[in-house]
Amino acid sequence: MPNPKPSALRLYNTLHKKEEEFIPITPGKVLMYSCGPTVYGRPHIGNYSSYLMADLLRRWLEVLGYEVTHAKNITDVGHLLHDADEGDDKIEKQAKKEKLDPLEIARKYETQFLEDEKALHILEPAARPRATETIAEMLAIIRVLLEKGIAYEIADGIYFAVEKFRTYGALSGNTIETLNSGARVEEREGKHHSADFALWKKCVGPNALHSLRWNYTTGERVYSEGEDATAGFPGWHIECSAMSRKFLGEQIDIHTGGEDNIFPHHECEIAQSESSSSIKPFVRYWVHRRFIQMGEEKMSKSLGNVLNLPDIVANGFDPMDLRYYLLSVHYRTQLKFTERGLDDARKARRKILEWMSEERKEREERKERKEGEENPLTTWREKFMSAMNADLNTPAALAVVFDLMTWSRNQSSWTSSSLLELKELAAMVRATFGCFDPEAGVDASAKVLELLAKRSEARKAKDYRLSDQLRDAIRTEGYEVRDAGDEQELKKL
Repeated sequence: MPNPKPSALRLYNTLHKKEEEFIPITPGKVLMYSCGPTVYGRPHIGNYSSYLMADLLRRWLEVLGYEVTHAKNITDVGHLLHDADEGDDKIEKQAKKEKLDPLEIARKYETQFLEDEKALHILEPAARPRATETIAEMLAIIRVLLEKGIAYEIADGIYFAVEKFRTYGALSGNTIETLNSGARVEEREGKHHSADFALWKKCVGPNALHSLRWNYTTGERVYSEGEDATAGFPGWHIECSAMSRKFLGEQIDIHTGGEDNIFPHHECEIAQSESSSSIKPFVRYWVHRRFIQMGEEKMSKSLGNVLNLPDIVANGFDPMDLRYYLLSVHYRTQLKFTERGLDDARKARRKILEWMSEERKEREERKERKEGEENPLTTWREKFMSAMNADLNTPAALAVVFDLMTWSRNQSSWTSSSLLELKELAAMVRATFGCFDPEAGVDASAKVLELLAKRSEARKAKDYRLSDQLRDAIRTEGYEVRDAGDEQELKKL
């Protein structure tokens, strides 16, 4: 598939609250960072909506011809409950619950996360750093902030002074003035301002039993327990600043995440990254995915209303059905998740897969139209690209695909060049959405294969009533059977 030239892609930039033409730092290259999971449990589909949005953006950039360097982190220490500076570390709390070492918990759920990403056809990033393996880089940034007087040390840790970063709140709207009026902040003895956030927490007081700890001076892991002011662990926000800088540099093109990351996480990332660097802005384009709702509430572990990928599969759906469902709604629209919506997505994805299968067969048949006759496929390609370039307008892009399907099926003949263009356009759609790859043979159960064999015998005996009953029984098992002459074709629903 020939890559089109990079064109007028526009993205909604959360920082400036408007759509802007995407212009990378280096022509033809994109540096992109995505906030990955905190590995204390299996991610739910609300988390994956954010990861899939980032994957869609990366895929589309690559379709446009950009070389994308993508980093996505693993948070395996320091993310405290409620995104605060106090309370239990989410991983350590789960470790106590399961009676395992915190790093065992982290690796267990990291493995599940990687399995799910693979099942969802999410592209592997160029770097997947772990917070626990980037401690030295975090400490280096913290020391710079202390030297500049932008950070300060008190009894329980090192904090960033938000009043010394004059643009604090530009991303989220939570300015110093707003925070003074009672936004999401905490009071802490010794802090200069209630909104100041922790860069480093010492293993003293409530954190004396924190088991994942490092020596502040050397950056080496400390294995002793108990009160130790020389040992500590990083705050959540400093982690992404350090990992992004280590693998992508001091300034990047795109940073993605869920809308729940905007404040405090991304706001604090900007403050500490720009305060410790001479390059501004830290991120040129901030792209955020809206929440997914279950009923009237957002999906979250704390509310107990989550579904994960194994839940979706257990209900008879393919991971690609979920991928299609989550990508079929614009990323800045709040999706209300329903099983009916997922079932509709499955049917829609199946229709596109069938059309792509027909398109492949069409290329093998005789072409009758003369070369040189009018060919509107270029217009279809431009419509699809225009929709995707309009802030990743996937509903509009998929509408183009369905209109193209109707149009192409009404063509009685094709030229070789037209079929080649159709092939390239289908390849562009597959590369963009990542859920329309040709399906391999169906791996059906022994029960389904037995029902299929019985139905074959019923058809040969012209027992059409029994044939229909067996078709329904096969469908109950999650498969669809279609007749092609004397043959039967089995497809997973």
